[in-house]
Amino acid sequence: MLDEYLNERVVLDLASLFVCLGKLARYDEHFLELRNADIHDLRDTETTRENYVAESVATGVKRNRKKVLVRRAEVVAIARISDVVDA
Repeated sequence: MLDEYLNERVVLDLASLFVCLGKLARYDEHFLELRNADIHDLRDTETTRENYVAESVATGVKRNRKKVLVRRAEVVAIARISDVVDA
């Protein structure tokens, strides 16, 4: 099922207080690799996850990692950035 997200810009909602945005480059049974990614710690701001993602879609992803591996066990949801709807 993840094949349809390969080379797409995605949003990863994590079980923790982090949200990740970036291009899904590859994956295996343990990790998802994102390129040109924004790893955002929601504890650093007062904004909600939904508002941060919507703002990032509107203004562009604020890249802070060239490449990052995210543990699949931490991922609650994955969506294409283009599928994010304005609230």
